[in-house]
Amino acid sequence: MKILVTGANGQLGREMRIVSRDTDHEFVFTDVVEAEGVQTTRLDITDLEAVRRTVREEQIDCIVNCAAYTNVDKAESDEAFCRVLNAEAPRNLAQAIKEVNGLLLHISTDYVFGGDPYNTPCREDQKGTPTGVYGQTKLEGEQYILGMGCKYVILRTAWLYSEFGRNFVKTMLNLTSTKPQLKVVFDQAGTPTYAYDLALAIRTVLADYAACDTTQGYARGGIYHYSNEGVCSWFDFTKAIAAYAGNTTCDIQPCHSDEFPSPVKRPAYSVLDKTKIKETFGLRIPYWVDSLKICMDNLKNM
Repeated sequence: MKILVTGANGQLGREMRIVSRDTDHEFVFTDVVEAEGVQTTRLDITDLEAVRRTVREEQIDCIVNCAAYTNVDKAESDEAFCRVLNAEAPRNLAQAIKEVNGLLLHISTDYVFGGDPYNTPCREDQKGTPTGVYGQTKLEGEQYILGMGCKYVILRTAWLYSEFGRNFVKTMLNLTSTKPQLKVVFDQAGTPTYAYDLALAIRTVLADYAACDTTQGYARGGIYHYSNEGVCSWFDFTKAIAAYAGNTTCDIQPCHSDEFPSPVKRPAYSVLDKTKIKETFGLRIPYWVDSLKICMDNLKNM
């Protein structure tokens, strides 16, 4: 099977490069930016004809879409481009892969929820209630994929971090080692997700797809949730990062979200229910603290 990965130089894309080494599939890693030390095929997924041409010429069987506009605050003032990348580009991918009867595996977000006061983990069939442009455009991207009628798997994830790029873990490692005091919000609950673990889950889905007779469709296609196990606030997450790093001199204090003015209201509770993906694909999902320690050990050795 030949698999095209978009956003291959982002956090998840870099982890996809790693997990791809242990498969028999052929991968084409694409992005609009170069990254040192890795081979990248340039592909602008906002250009439908470019996507269609690449899919045909490379004889692609599956697309894994790791590309997205993820700056939640900036999205409020950059709505047009955010919509192009998060909604219209997935539609392009869906159209191109439908024409060759392939599979689109698309990464979405917990930010499709948040408008209603949840206190139980969000299920896949729950109505999307995004609170900002980022979540709204990601929900629109999902809807475009469903409307296209291609074979698809949509994986919603949350609080992604890795050894690569800029993310919360790396930011807090720096701040807790350099600041005498830090305030972090405690009234937003979710689950951190190690991008490597998500990449392994994607690899499992791809292996399942490759093993099935999918000429008439993919019976296990649909929307799924994936994050690491457990629940925490951003405050709890920061405390764990600092503790494992040995950053004991920073006084980390909890605070309310309204102490940090933002152009967008973030979900107060966006824990994802992962029952469906575990039962369908037999996944055993790691606890968030265990995965955090693995990532931080890797960062120490980089």
